[in-house]
Amino acid sequence: MNTLGHGFWWCVAAFCIVWYSTVTIWVAVKGATDIRAMLARLARSGPGRERER
Repeated sequence: MNTLGHGFWWCVAAFCIVWYSTVTIWVAVKGATDIRAMLARLARSGPGRERER
């Protein structure tokens, strides 16, 4: 069995895991801020108020 490429593939796999985790955390943070802003807008335009455009 050839073990010369194991280090290379381990590095590729580690890079992919770090990249995927970073993107997942970034999307979660941006999504949470968007949801928070949406809820704040909904709270400001409660019942009986005109809808914001």
